[in-house]
Amino acid sequence: MQHLPRLFRLAVPLLAASLLLGCAVQQNPSGINDPFEQSNRQTHEFNLALSGALAGMTDGDSDGGAVTKVAANFAANLGLPNKILNSLLQGRIEPAVMNTLRLVVNTTFGVGGLFDAAGTSFDLPEHHTDFGETLYVWGVGEGAYLELPVIGPSTERDAAGKVVDFFLDPLGTVLTVREHNAVRVLRGAGNAAGKLRYAGSINDMLQGSADSYAQARLIYLQNRRFALGATSDEDVFDPYAE
Repeated sequence: MQHLPRLFRLAVPLLAASLLLGCAVQQNPSGINDPFEQSNRQTHEFNLALSGALAGMTDGDSDGGAVTKVAANFAANLGLPNKILNSLLQGRIEPAVMNTLRLVVNTTFGVGGLFDAAGTSFDLPEHHTDFGETLYVWGVGEGAYLELPVIGPSTERDAAGKVVDFFLDPLGTVLTVREHNAVRVLRGAGNAAGKLRYAGSINDMLQGSADSYAQARLIYLQNRRFALGATSDEDVFDPYAE
């Protein structure tokens, strides 16, 4: 019973997101809904400058660095309980089981998740998901396009999902508040390290575009829709295609 208050607090953001977005009608998305383009472009300029600064930190290191790779692995392992929960909320048992196996293998054989033993030795790929996808499965519409500071391209649905994912973390039911906050810091640092590994490639792609904002928006929307199963692969924009 001691975990009941924590479980209640975890349920609050989930219910709030459902109430706020539940009235949206799920539609097969097409085109671009960007009523906040002016403010989005201002945020994009900040993100582009940040990407350029990060890219300068990785110049001459095509792998992004062994330390950043290990940090990213550790953060990914800490994020698996959340992915498992989201898969269950979506009614998708197989990816929940696969991510559970990854969590067990990487926590044990991967030295607490520092190394991806599940992927390299056991052929257990990670199944990526989040509460934004859970909202999609529940029938919530995509909403308007947003570019968030530091985080980058998103939509109203995915932004709400990120907020819920922050609070709806199964680890919060088994850890103390201090321990859970420490985990959040470690996950944030690891995710930042993961972005650092690819900052150079992203910066080169966007800096070489005539309109980097429009390109980033198009890439995100089409690939996100494809990942959710809302569009076919024929509709996905490939920025590397000739």
